[in-house]
Amino acid sequence: MMLLILVIAIIALTIYLFMQKDVFGQKPEGKRLERIQKSPNYRDGVFQYPEKTPVMAENASYWKLLKIQFSKQPDREPVKPLPSVKTDLKKPPVHPYVITWFGHSSYLIQLKGQNILVDPVFGERASPVSFAGSKRYPGTEVFGLGDMPLLDAVILSHDHYDHLDYEVISTLKNSNTKFYMPLGVGAHLEKWGIDPSRITELDWWEKTEVIPGISLVSTPGRHFSGRGISDRGKTLWSSYVLQTDSNKLFIGGDSGYGPHFKEIGEKYGPFDLTILECGQYNEYWPFIHMMPEQTVQAHLDLKGKALLPVHWGKFTLSLHPWKEPIERLLKKAEEESVKVTTPLMGEPIFPDSLLPRSTWWRSL
Repeated sequence: MMLLILVIAIIALTIYLFMQKDVFGQKPEGKRLERIQKSPNYRDGVFQYPEKTPVMAENASYWKLLKIQFSKQPDREPVKPLPSVKTDLKKPPVHPYVITWFGHSSYLIQLKGQNILVDPVFGERASPVSFAGSKRYPGTEVFGLGDMPLLDAVILSHDHYDHLDYEVISTLKNSNTKFYMPLGVGAHLEKWGIDPSRITELDWWEKTEVIPGISLVSTPGRHFSGRGISDRGKTLWSSYVLQTDSNKLFIGGDSGYGPHFKEIGEKYGPFDLTILECGQYNEYWPFIHMMPEQTVQAHLDLKGKALLPVHWGKFTLSLHPWKEPIERLLKKAEEESVKVTTPLMGEPIFPDSLLPRSTWWRSL
């Protein structure tokens, strides 16, 4: 019995020490926690969506999920390198309103002379360790932080590893880049060396100016947060409205389908472009990620003029074939007469005039 207790104690201590690594970030505390506790979206010690949003469905079979996860499934990953366009992003853009996608949920917005990077993840894995977790697809490593222009701002949707990259953030600690994020996420950035004066945290429906003439509104999402085993829901997750006097962009982050899309559309629509998740869904977690058909409906709820589907094309984080999300979305979009742009990674999008639409994945 004593030996068993000793083994358990050693395992627990090992896990505890491992969890102290910087990559796991920091739970909010002090004045930051006091502000969080005053949020109307914070109840019973965690942030919550207004409607019940379990991470897993009631009928979820963990045994079946493990069995599928570790069995060989066809087409879950591409067998060839993904194509891309190696745009020189350090040159002044040829258009005043440009978006460049880098796979998954990372993209650069160049608007009114500002360079705004969203959810930058450029590492090999969406994981806290270098030897486990989903590895990026071949061909998706063509862009890194060193390819970016001088960054004015970084917008973060939440603290999951496929959206918040420790290496990227810590590399920017000596820059002048400003950071915008949901409530609580600033604790991670401060731990990683970002000066608090460069951090702006927003609750849902709060608004700030990125620069005079460009505003950012934090809007709801139906998701969850956490980087460790004991911090689920301790920080907020958000979508955003980025707008000028003549342009309006919806930055979706991660979200299951819900009435918040219609509410955002009523308050802030129509949008030049909606950037919405399309991928990493499953019937066992239907509340925290959208099925592709729901992504199209969310776009309609938001009153979007065109749709850029993201959250696919770089990592395998679910069980579906890697091409399935975009094919299902395009089928539904055609039925609903929704305009969709499907650029190669690195291919510029001009939301008001040029919306690339190729089916590059079908040749892979």
